[in-house]
Amino acid sequence: MQVSVEGTGWSANAQVRVPSADAPSVLIAALAPRMLQLAGTLADGTLTWMTGPSTLANHIVPSIAKAAADAGRPSPRVVAGLPICVSADPAAAREQAAKRFSVYDHLPSYRAMLDHEGAAGPADVAIVGDEAAVTAQLRSIADAGATDFVAAPFGSSAERQRTVDVLASMR
Repeated sequence: MQVSVEGTGWSANAQVRVPSADAPSVLIAALAPRMLQLAGTLADGTLTWMTGPSTLANHIVPSIAKAAADAGRPSPRVVAGLPICVSADPAAAREQAAKRFSVYDHLPSYRAMLDHEGAAGPADVAIVGDEAAVTAQLRSIADAGATDFVAAPFGSSAERQRTVDVLASMR
């Protein structure tokens, strides 16, 4: 792979060769229509954050899939990233998520995804509950069309360990 870029404040000229390696997947963080079109047309998929199952199923997946199909490209990957906590006290975990991830209430791209989902804030899209509830919520993300999941575990150390255990059991 060779790259040559001349910018106004920087330039880069580099080459990497690994004879037996496959080319890496290129994912574009895309949420809005134009970025999803770009990702579907030129990349291998998208990586989302703070995007719930309804928004994945009704906005992200159809938009990027159409762009890929129109460009004659294979079905794109849709990597969904969300906060996750296996907890015996879901209400407390959601309260913690509301505080810990509150910045996303105020960032326009993420706020748009929360609004699309009908979520008041990040706590409403966080995956929270006991093992069975978290497993069901993860399945809803997959059913919405996500091909991969990026977990952002939160909570106490015991809750984070329970979360990792659930995620490992689903591989």
